[in-house]
This record gives sequence, C-alpha cells and structure tokens, in this order.
Amino acid sequence: MLALIGFFLLVAGANCMYASNSAVVDLRPNNFDNLVLNSDHIWIVEFYAPWCGHCQQLIPEYDKAATALKGVVKVGAINVDEHKSIGQKYGIRGFPTIKIFGLDSKPEEYNGPRTAAGIVDAALNAASQKVRKALGGKKTGGGDSKSKDSKDVIELTDENFDKTVLNSEDMWLVEFYAPWCGHCKNLAPEWAAAATELKGKVKLGALDATVNTIKASKYEIKGYPTIKFFAPGKKDADSVQDYDGGRTSSDIVNWALEKLAENIPAPEVVQITSEKSLRAACEDKPICVVSVLPHILDCQSDCRNGYLKTLRSLGEKYKKKMWGWVWAEAGVQPNVEEALEIGGFGYPALAAVNIKKMKYSLLKGSFSYDGINEFLRDLSYGRGGTAPLKGAQLPVIFETTPWDGKDAEPPQEEDIDLSDVDLDEKDEL
Repeated sequence: MLALIGFFLLVAGANCMYASNSAVVDLRPNNFDNLVLNSDHIWIVEFYAPWCGHCQQLIPEYDKAATALKGVVKVGAINVDEHKSIGQKYGIRGFPTIKIFGLDSKPEEYNGPRTAAGIVDAALNAASQKVRKALGGKKTGGGDSKSKDSKDVIELTDENFDKTVLNSEDMWLVEFYAPWCGHCKNLAPEWAAAATELKGKVKLGALDATVNTIKASKYEIKGYPTIKFFAPGKKDADSVQDYDGGRTSSDIVNWALEKLAENIPAPEVVQITSEKSLRAACEDKPICVVSVLPHILDCQSDCRNGYLKTLRSLGEKYKKKMWGWVWAEAGVQPNVEEALEIGGFGYPALAAVNIKKMKYSLLKGSFSYDGINEFLRDLSYGRGGTAPLKGAQLPVIFETTPWDGKDAEPPQEEDIDLSDVDLDEKDEL
C-alpha cells in the first residue's frame, strides 16, 4: 500500500515540474478559473510540457521570479501536455508559452527574455498598469497601438512594405503590433519618441500584423509587439534580425545608434563650396566639426592631404556621434571665419558648431590627431566653453570651385622689357 501511494506521488511529481515548496502555483483545469480568471490579481502563467527542454531550462529562472514577486504578483504554471483543453483554449502552440492575466479580458503573451529579471519587469509593469487604470489615470495608449504623437513613425502595410523598407538604402526598425495588445499600447509613445529622435538617421515603422498577415507570416510573427531590424543598404534574408533591446525610447535610440555605427562608413570630410554643401553635411547633425586649412599656396597637396587624413581618422573614431565634418580653405569663406573668430589664431584652425543652438567651441590646442581628439573628447563629455555664433545665424557662404586635389602654381612675375625705355644720362646706373 505504501509502495502504491509512493508510486502515485511520483507520478504526480512527474506531472508538475515545480517543487511543492516552490512559489510557483500548480494550476489545473479544476482551479484555473477560480484562481486566475476570477482573481483581482495580476497572474503570470507558464504553459509547459514536462518533456520540453526549454521548459526545463526555464525552471530556475521562473522559480526565482516567482519568489521575488511573492505578495505582489501571482505566478503559476500549468502542464498543457496533460491538460490539453487549457492549451487549446489559449491557443498554445509552443512550449514554454508565458501569458499575463488580469489586465484586459484577453491575456497578453509575454515575449521578453526568459530570465527572472525579464519576467519580473513585465509583471511589475502589468501591475503598475492595473493600478493606474484603477485610479482612473491617463492611459499611455489610445484605442490602438499608435500614439497621437507618432508623426515620425511610418505606417507600413503588405502593399507598401517592399517598396518602403526592402528597396530602401536606409536602416529600419519595424514594429509588428496588434491593436488590442496592451504591451503594444505601452510601447506606442516610446516608439514615437524614438522615431522623432532618430529622424534622419534610422527609420521606424509600424505594421498591424492582424491585418497585414502576409508580412507577419513571412517574418514569423508569433507575439506582439515584435520588433525586427533591417540593416542599411541592400536588403536580403541576412539583413533581418530580431531587436533585443529595451522598450523605452532611450533604449531604442541607443540600440539603433549602436547598430547604425556598426553599419555606416566614416563620415566624409566635405569641402564648403556652397550653402547647400554646408547644410547637407551639418544641418541635421548634433555637432559639426569645421576646419579652416591653410591656403593651397601655403600648404600644397601633400600638406593638405595630411590634414584631411587626420580629420578622416577622427571622423572614423567619432562616427557613432553622427557629427558632420567640413573644411574650407583659408580666406575663401571669410564669413565662416568671422562667425567663428578663427582667423586670428592662424591656420589650420578648427571649431565644433551646434547649428541648432547657434553655439560653437574653438580648438585652442594643436591641430593634430591628439590635440583635436582631446578637444572633441572633452566636448563629448560636456567640458569646454562655448560661445554664441556671431550673428546668431549661418554665415553667408560664397559659391566656390571644389579643390581639384592638385598643387597650386605660384603666381608668375611678369618680365619687364626695358630695351625700349629712354633713359636720361643722369638716370643711368
């Protein structure tokens, strides 16, 4: 008899992956509705199969999350290999699947990292939403997942996706969402803010995967929101990756800029030959590095190329900053020199300009790799003084011919023929 009882206990233990003293609640069809659906609590529920290797790997992290959330959010697990009716009811197609109950009438699927920290963050976020909703606080999303401030988020569909994303040279982050998804609603304002901050550098799009099923199927979208990264340049299967960063606007921006820096070449050091060339290189950049190099007669091609090589090397070093880099020949753009008070220091000279704020900082050290690097490093850390740009506007730029890369011929002195000049005897030498 004791052996029989032991056998049944063993079988019961085999059907539940979590120990009896675990903070994870063992859920079954006979207690699921009462404990989860009829509860006032937020519930995190894992749908698992005992033979699933990923489920077994999740046990210590899920256990840790349940212990950390004890008294705050309920954490449970149900064996849907045994209780197939529950799995069918909630559309469980893979193991483990984690869902969050208690926010809306429909549970939300958890698609974050399978770590204790990730699960705890999602649980606390859900609890916070529930509390705000109870207080009648302002919702973070509207009737769908789009924010009213999403003017810089590009709406994508099955029809325009290839032309807009795949056939572009730009880098893209695309959110695949469902209008009813609570996590999508939470992401909407963060996504919109990131799109505005990344404008001109990285494009952010959003596609309703419940309507545009062709692209959702192609990219195997199984949960919402799912974010995909499309590398700049020619798009192929290898250019698409999963986004694995955080869900705040700063997380999204930092992740995107890191990816952008990995994929973009060093910025070109552009000669200022017109207002158009200056604006194209600098207008949308946080900082524009402006150099004034000696006149070609004072510093021929080898000399000038040496300076340009130094600037290109620094452009490579600081390319993640997304700065603009321009140069002009001494005396050719006098209004630029006057606005930056450069001429008085001699040539070469350099200044870092914030066009939006109309402020600049002047290099006082040596025009060398180390000297400029130290200046730019201090500037990136917020050190160093700034001054308002003279006139508080872009200086007038003269149209000039780009340098042809060659040496300059010094001006020739004219030979004066004195053979036909009559000289008085007293004037003779």
